Amino acid sequence: MNRTDLERREHETLSPFAAFSDATKGRATPKALDNYRSEFQRDRERILHCKSFRRLSHKTQVFLAPEGDHYRTRMTHTLEVAQISRSIARTLALNEDLTEAIALGHDLGHTPFGHTGEAALSETLAELAQGGAFPQAPSCFNHAQQSLRVVEELEYEGKGLNLCWETRDGILGHSGTHMPATLEGQIVRTADRIAYINHDIDDALRAGVLSPEDLPAKYCAVLGDNAPQRITTLVHDMIKTSAGKDYIALSEPVEAAMLGLRDYLFENVYLSDLAKSQEPKAKQLLRSLFLYYVENAQQIPIEYRRKHDGTAVEHVQSCIDFVAGMTDRYALRLYNELFIPASWQL
Repeated sequence: MNRTDLERREHETLSPFAAFSDATKGRATPKALDNYRSEFQRDRERILHCKSFRRLSHKTQVFLAPEGDHYRTRMTHTLEVAQISRSIARTLALNEDLTEAIALGHDLGHTPFGHTGEAALSETLAELAQGGAFPQAPSCFNHAQQSLRVVEELEYEGKGLNLCWETRDGILGHSGTHMPATLEGQIVRTADRIAYINHDIDDALRAGVLSPEDLPAKYCAVLGDNAPQRITTLVHDMIKTSAGKDYIALSEPVEAAMLGLRDYLFENVYLSDLAKSQEPKAKQLLRSLFLYYVENAQQIPIEYRRKHDGTAVEHVQSCIDFVAGMTDRYALRLYNELFIPASWQL
C-alpha cells in the first residue's frame, strides 16, 4: 500500500471532522512526499527517532529520584498518553497517526525533575528579569512552548524536525491557553490529564503517600475505585460526549469529577512532604547550573548555540535550551563535576 492508497483510505474511513494527511497545512520547509508514508506518519517517526524523545526515559514524572523500578518517568507517561489518545481517536474515526505524533511530542521540552525543574527555571528567569541584566530575555519557562521549540529549532542539529503544522499546533496546545485547532490535538490535551491523574495516583499509592481509602469517595463514585475503571470511564465518556461533534469534550459530571481528583492530587500528592522533600535541592541544583552557564555560555554544546546571534536574548535562550534538555542524571553529574570538589565526589 503506497501513500496515495493510505490517503484514499483516510477519506473513505475517517470522520469528516478528522484531519486528513493530504490536506495538511504543510511544513515550514517544503519536503518531497514519501512514497509509502503519509505526512503524519512521517511526523510520528521523526519524533520517535529524535534525541529529545530518548531522553524522556531519564526525566522525572512526579517523584524525584525514586528508588523503585516501577515509578513513572516522562517517557512512560508519554507512552500512556499516546495509547489513550489513539484508542479515542480510533473509535471516533479521527486520524490516529496525527494523534500519536502529537502525544509522542507533547512533553519533549520538559525539564529534568519534572514540574519542579520547570518552576526552578521560571523563578530564576524572573530573578534575572528583575535584576535588569537581560531585560528582553524570557521571564518565565513554559514546557509546552519549549516542546514546540525543540521540534522547530533544536533537534536535528539545529534544523528542527520540520513537522507538519497540525502536529506542531497540537504539541503547543496540549496545556495552557492555546486550544489545538484539530480534534486530534484536543484528544491529546485531555488524554494527558487522564493519564497523569491516574498514574500519579498509582505512584502515590506505591510510595505510601496515599492509601486507597484516602481517595475522595464522591469522585470515585463517578469515575471508579481503581485506575483501570477510572481510565475506562473517562475514555468511554469522552467518546460518547464527542461522537459526531466538531469538538472534544467530557460530560459535565465526569469532567467535574476528574478535575476534582486533580485538585485533590495537588493538595495531597504534588505538594505533600514526601513528594516535595527533595524539591529545594532540585531547584537549587538547576538554578546553580543555569546561572553557571549564563556566565559561561561558551561551555554549552554547539548544538545549543547554533542559533546564538550574540544578543542577550539568545545568550539566555541557549542556556534555557541546554538546561531544560538535560536528564535528571545528567544534571546531577554536571552539578557534581562543577560544584563538588573532586576529593569529595563519590
